[in-house]
Amino acid sequence: MTDNTNIPELMHGIGEAAKDAARQLTTASTKAKNAALSGAAGALRRNQNRIMSENAKDMAFGEDNGLTKAMLDRLTLDEGRIEDMAKGLDDIVALPDPVGAVTDAWDRPNGLQIERRRTPLGVIGVIYESRPNVTADAGALCLKAGNAAILRGGSESFHSSGAILQCLSEGLQDAGLPAAAVQRVPTRDRAAVGEMLTMVNHIDVIVPRGGKSLIERVSTESRVPLFKHLEGICHTYVTVDADPEMAQSIVLNAKMRRTGICGATETLLIDRGALPLLTHIIDKLADAGCEVRGDADAQDTDKRVLPASDEDWNTEYLDSIISVRTVDGLTAAVDHITEYGSNHTEAIITENADTAEAFLNDVDSAIVMVNTSTQFADGGEFGMGAEIGISTGKLHARGPVGLEQLTSMKYVVRGSGQCRP
Repeated sequence: MTDNTNIPELMHGIGEAAKDAARQLTTASTKAKNAALSGAAGALRRNQNRIMSENAKDMAFGEDNGLTKAMLDRLTLDEGRIEDMAKGLDDIVALPDPVGAVTDAWDRPNGLQIERRRTPLGVIGVIYESRPNVTADAGALCLKAGNAAILRGGSESFHSSGAILQCLSEGLQDAGLPAAAVQRVPTRDRAAVGEMLTMVNHIDVIVPRGGKSLIERVSTESRVPLFKHLEGICHTYVTVDADPEMAQSIVLNAKMRRTGICGATETLLIDRGALPLLTHIIDKLADAGCEVRGDADAQDTDKRVLPASDEDWNTEYLDSIISVRTVDGLTAAVDHITEYGSNHTEAIITENADTAEAFLNDVDSAIVMVNTSTQFADGGEFGMGAEIGISTGKLHARGPVGLEQLTSMKYVVRGSGQCRP
């Protein structure tokens, strides 16, 4: 697309095609949808070299535009990650089709029989940054749930996303489903995002995945309902009752397994009584190349800790940096999370069952964990096949947005001639 592209006209055409495809998907069989997904998985495997070649263009673009090491990691596609995408589609094939599922049924005293059934949302717009695998995950989830998808990936993943979309289109066409069931906005022009946010006659819900600036823009400008995927300012809280070996291994994994994902721990909260353990945790982090910033107590405990500012508590680093704050018990830890967290994912490391239960009840985040790594905040790890994002809002969907969360409800009422008095 050139700078002279008529964006409103382009987006209107995409929207009309998506609406038509959504109508067809409403009655598409599970067999046809699964065939499309299996075909797309096969196309991903057959086209690995082409996908990696297109990804190389994006990597060069990202390096030229100063993307951080963590952001470049999110952008990178290799044989293993492409195979993971294909396996993700296979996993979605194996999941039950939510469309038409009866979630409840009851009879009324007047003889009416009522069912609540799952039904597709319609057309879903997905706006995301960096990670090209979202193209496959989001497109596949929308399709299995009977929805058409309009995908707008980041400018940095433009070529990779295009190659992945071609594989999805191949699967759709071979299965006899409309190629417009999954479309990509074919321009880097940011005006296309602004246009998507106004398309109330074409798009039923938008899922934004990205940094704070993207989420703020979408939240401010969108006239279309949102499933908001806010930044992941995730916390791991190590209590005085924590198992030392467990705490060390979990904090290391939660921060350093992959620093550029939204489930990475950004702030370590540690009980004052557990400060003797901090040096051992920092040993692990430092060996892995992680910079540690902390409050005065953390600095006094270990001289490798650099001073933390108030800004650190509000920062999603997506990098090999962690902030450490000392707290005086559960209430102080929960207060910190409430003030600085993004309602994404929080974990507690403790052997005290009462403390763990209080943490689970008191922390108001989409995902709360006990004695495990925040990096498990992922729909695939939850057995959902894949996810379209982690919703940090409270309406309709919260936490990993998988197949069921991409459906709505309809009520089916059967009578035998009843008239309301």
